[in-house]
Amino acid sequence: MFFIIAIGMLWIMHGYVAWRFIPTLGFSSSQTILAYTAVFILSLLPILPIALRMSGNESKLIDKFSFVGYTSLGFFTLSFFIFVAKDLVLQLIALLGHIINEDNPFDNSKRDFIKKSISISMITLAGSATVYGFYSARKGPFIIKHDIYIKNLPEAYENFSIAQISDLHVGPTIKRPYVEDVLEKISHLNPDFIAVTGDLVDGSVKYLKSDLQPLKDMIAPYGTFFVTGNHEYYSGVDQWLDETDRLGMKNLINSYELISRAGDQIVIAGVTDFRAHQIKASHRSNPGLALKSVPGNLKKIVLAHQPSSIFDVHKTGADLQLSGHTHGGQFWPFTYPVKMTHPYIAGLHDHHGTQIYVNRGTGYWGPPLRIGVPAEITFFHLKKITEQSL
Repeated sequence: MFFIIAIGMLWIMHGYVAWRFIPTLGFSSSQTILAYTAVFILSLLPILPIALRMSGNESKLIDKFSFVGYTSLGFFTLSFFIFVAKDLVLQLIALLGHIINEDNPFDNSKRDFIKKSISISMITLAGSATVYGFYSARKGPFIIKHDIYIKNLPEAYENFSIAQISDLHVGPTIKRPYVEDVLEKISHLNPDFIAVTGDLVDGSVKYLKSDLQPLKDMIAPYGTFFVTGNHEYYSGVDQWLDETDRLGMKNLINSYELISRAGDQIVIAGVTDFRAHQIKASHRSNPGLALKSVPGNLKKIVLAHQPSSIFDVHKTGADLQLSGHTHGGQFWPFTYPVKMTHPYIAGLHDHHGTQIYVNRGTGYWGPPLRIGVPAEITFFHLKKITEQSL
């Protein structure tokens, strides 16, 4: 069903762009057929590599097809929405009786010239946005810094630092050089503690093991902790948990660890992905279980891949939830549907007394594009609430 829906959506987008653009170019019949065929092939490129990987086929050649297909998907997605917006505007103008309708004063040659010029401008705009988005995605994550104010934070944890990465999505288009860049940036931060909030990979351990190897050096004095995202369950979650363990991460599967500093303690808890039970029943996300035996007076930080976990996490009395999953929408216009389907999509928020931070993603997924939503490594300092900070 997924592939039927995905192919249908791809054909609608690619077909609409082709229908609105190719006829304006004045091609011959054979050139027009060739152009439509090329668009049809491009419409299949994003989905075919996914199907091959799900059937156990992974190779550098498939990765190359993925790179081309995902980049093409980004271009056609932007083109689709730009052409739809253009057509809606022109229809509105036509209704107002200004331009391009059956009764307008332009002869056919002028009308065709206007349509061709507008279409070329739209494709140029989409192409320029794709190039910019590609550059923004591939240059790697920014460091985003935040102070997190917590009531009654023990003095020992004043300025305690946390580096968070999320949604790195090492796979067909994100490889070892990108991972090494992330590691270098984290190393310069020298955090006390590192949180990895899921969707680390898109592929099997066997194929991606080498690309993840640099993360063995991603260490911090108080540990590196990992929770699963939805994509780990698509790629063999048990094997990936073994691999993150081998890389030196502490896996939090509806569980917690106590961190001790200068005689004081705080709790680092983690829950499985919000929808993990749909693939692995024993991994149903359960914040209550994760914090079941924790003394109530300890400060609690919960790692949860999806922001939707905040409702149950809040019930546990946790002070802070660190999440990812949304990618902040990654690029327009996906920021809008993401806002409709998640309680929070990016940044720091207060959920009835439990703070939640949603990382915009350290990598990207699908099209290698980011427009207006930069990839990030988040660097927090914990602060004790004072009268001045209220």
